[in-house]
Amino acid sequence: MTKPRLTAYLSRSVADRLELACKRPGANKSALVEKALDRLLNPERDQQGEAALIRRLDRMSKQLGEINRNQQIVVESLALFVRYYLTITPPLPKSEQEPARSLGNQRFEFFVAQVGRRLAGGQNIVSEVLERIVAHDPDLFARDLDETQMMPKAQDPRGEAPAPNRKSHASPAPGASNSDGEGETFRG
Repeated sequence: MTKPRLTAYLSRSVADRLELACKRPGANKSALVEKALDRLLNPERDQQGEAALIRRLDRMSKQLGEINRNQQIVVESLALFVRYYLTITPPLPKSEQEPARSLGNQRFEFFVAQVGRRLAGGQNIVSEVLERIVAHDPDLFARDLDETQMMPKAQDPRGEAPAPNRKSHASPAPGASNSDGEGETFRG
């Protein structure tokens, strides 16, 4: 079967690109033009491409939703921690501030190193904690826990936070453990 001959006029830029494409091995002008016109004029091919694009966009939308959910969890967790920390931490006397600042810097450096190691190793503390909770207390998420059950008792009428237990006020060095087992929280 003979193919009909077609004469077409192209702009200089399109003609230059067609010439460049024809320099590839196994390519010729007729085949490239036929393929381009078939793709443009064939409604089935267009639908297949649209369907693939829609699936890809759906996947991306789902991933963005998960990222948004995770970000909301992180922000809410941080806000609750900051509120809790500011509620229970009394101000230090001036004589204790410099040693506390030095210890805080050491602990922060240790914390950043731990985060770096966990990220490099692909570890996820939230998943680990949730797995432990499910293993030891599977009904925890089914209970209706009030926020007040998780927090220390309410502030006194003057608006001051309750004083922390002075026995455990001095914190152990990074990675160390005190008699209450408190140093364990930063181990990876």
